[in-house]
Amino acid sequence: MAAVAVPQVARRVLTPYWSNGVQKLKMAPQPPPRPAPGLTPPAFDHEIHKIRSLSQLRSKDKDIEKHIYLNQLKDADQNLFFKLCIENMAEITPLIYTPTVGDACIRFSHNYRRPEGLFISLKDKGKIGQVLRSWPRPDEARISVVTDGSRILGLGDLGVNGMPIAIGKLSLYVAGAGIRPSSTVPICLDLGTNNKEFLEDPLYLGLRHPRVPMEVMNEFMEEFMSEMSTVFPNLVVQFEDFATDKAFAYLDAFRHRYPVFNDDIQGTGAVVLSGFLNAAKLSSAASGRPLSDHRILFLGAGSAGVGVAMQLVSFFKLQGLSEEEARGRIYLVDSQGLIFDERGPLAEHKKYFSRKDYTGPPMTDLVQIIETVQPTALLGLSTIKGAFNQKVVETMSALNPRPIIFPLSNPVRLSECEFNEAVEWSNGSAIFASGSPFPEQSYNGKMLYPGQGNNMYIFPGLGLGTILSRASAVTDSMVEAASLGLANALTDEERALDLIYPRIERIREISGAIALSVIRAAQKAGVDRSPDLRTLSDSALLDVVVSKMWHP
Repeated sequence: MAAVAVPQVARRVLTPYWSNGVQKLKMAPQPPPRPAPGLTPPAFDHEIHKIRSLSQLRSKDKDIEKHIYLNQLKDADQNLFFKLCIENMAEITPLIYTPTVGDACIRFSHNYRRPEGLFISLKDKGKIGQVLRSWPRPDEARISVVTDGSRILGLGDLGVNGMPIAIGKLSLYVAGAGIRPSSTVPICLDLGTNNKEFLEDPLYLGLRHPRVPMEVMNEFMEEFMSEMSTVFPNLVVQFEDFATDKAFAYLDAFRHRYPVFNDDIQGTGAVVLSGFLNAAKLSSAASGRPLSDHRILFLGAGSAGVGVAMQLVSFFKLQGLSEEEARGRIYLVDSQGLIFDERGPLAEHKKYFSRKDYTGPPMTDLVQIIETVQPTALLGLSTIKGAFNQKVVETMSALNPRPIIFPLSNPVRLSECEFNEAVEWSNGSAIFASGSPFPEQSYNGKMLYPGQGNNMYIFPGLGLGTILSRASAVTDSMVEAASLGLANALTDEERALDLIYPRIERIREISGAIALSVIRAAQKAGVDRSPDLRTLSDSALLDVVVSKMWHP
């Protein structure tokens, strides 16, 4: 197998120094490279070039064109790309990841310019290790995002066109937590696609056959993960956008053998738990009801929906409820309506939350379900545009002085409702968080701010903490620690504005605090392999975390 062409990244000088008895490696400041005389204009200045590049970006009128421009900039000047990301986080994050990355995936085979990342296909079965060894920096590899493209956002099976998901997410690891670009490994697994449009597209870059049966993929995944641990012994693996059955199956199969987590299940659950903790406090303050009294209704019972529901069990357990009592506060609705035992056979991942206390006829109308359940919170992971219509939001508002409305489906065109709709239909009372960004709204002379339950708040810090602790597994307690770390990250100013998530511009500060919490959780769970970190105070450990962050 020919080596994958990946651009070489200039190595930076690492200068060891000592602090708190722990040897750390710190980036020695490096001046910008000086080209040979005459190869740049005489008045060229790096700071002015940053302004020039941002102006070029903003001159483009389509987000997909901005995405393409940023990808080319990353290829041409990696440091400048990440400087722009870090200094303009709120503007650039939606361009390199959700929602624009959805369009980038759909058009990947048509917009393809050069190799980036590793493509491992069914044809490589039996020699996956050989393919992995073609990666030019195996010793530096610390974090990999792996997708099989079978369920990209809410767009379905995109096959190898899912590669921009892995690339974009790893850019956020770099920008959001300071993980070195040379430590990132984007991987797309190609086991076919059931997308007929792509199979018939002459420009499609993947294998032209339907997806292989589960038993074939299971053998492939066993070989893949075994070889990954051999070739990249220091690697943390994040599974991304696998179809629901595969997402749960491979998380369960590998999470106790390798440092691996699934962002759709665990990352989404953690970020929603964090926002829900803060939203529940605002809602309870308005209603006078205790936090333990909340009821949560989910529209959507796929991997993300069930993953979030599992994480929100922790919310009720934190309020003193037993696991059984916590489970009883959560209701799930799928395409056939309310999920309950007597409805008939259920997919395995839906059984945990299936209602045993309802024996009536099937309920499929969302308004009727809300009136029956009387939830304080309505969460959407259904990818059904407009599912939270005016009647739905008005019914929630009639039941709650401050209803919690979280339409979490991505991208924007699949969101269950938009922020301006939730504000109008709830008379400004809704506590809102979405999966994609929406603009702020003025209502009755007050500025209202939408929350965005973006996994970017969680996974960079979770990944950094897992890497620094050298954890042998990513435990549930580590994921919960990341969630609580985010929930506690609000400043007084942000709380005064009723924000439920901190401002994204503070992401590196937030990621540092989350990494600290994750390291402590790994130590408590006994899965850490960095004994020197165990004896440090929290302030000293935070110093270590911050010192490890790469800066462009």
